[in-house]
Amino acid sequence: MENTYQLGPSKQFPVSAVSDILKEETNNNLQEVKYEAQRCRELTLTLCEGIRNRVKELLIPRYKTVVLVHIGQLNGQGMQISSRCLWDPSSDTFTSYSFKNSSLFCSATVFGVYFE
Repeated sequence: MENTYQLGPSKQFPVSAVSDILKEETNNNLQEVKYEAQRCRELTLTLCEGIRNRVKELLIPRYKTVVLVHIGQLNGQGMQISSRCLWDPSSDTFTSYSFKNSSLFCSATVFGVYFE
């Protein structure tokens, strides 16, 4: 393969489309679920795979995606999630969605990192 000398993305990461995917996947998979530690462990893997596969179907050129899903018991406690990475604000981006029902909460994040 020859070098394309492309230094920036030809198409920006579709944040709104990925946000819709996050909403749909979390709402469809967690709407009636009660918190059970083992089941939620499996659900995080299922959600990550489902979100990743649907984002891949968007065929976003030259972007690498990272999907993070956290599920916890809703029991009156607080939780803070943070992340750090090397970032180019002109081309890299992220989107996240938080879901809550009567017994659990879920935080899902997708990072879109441009890959030269």
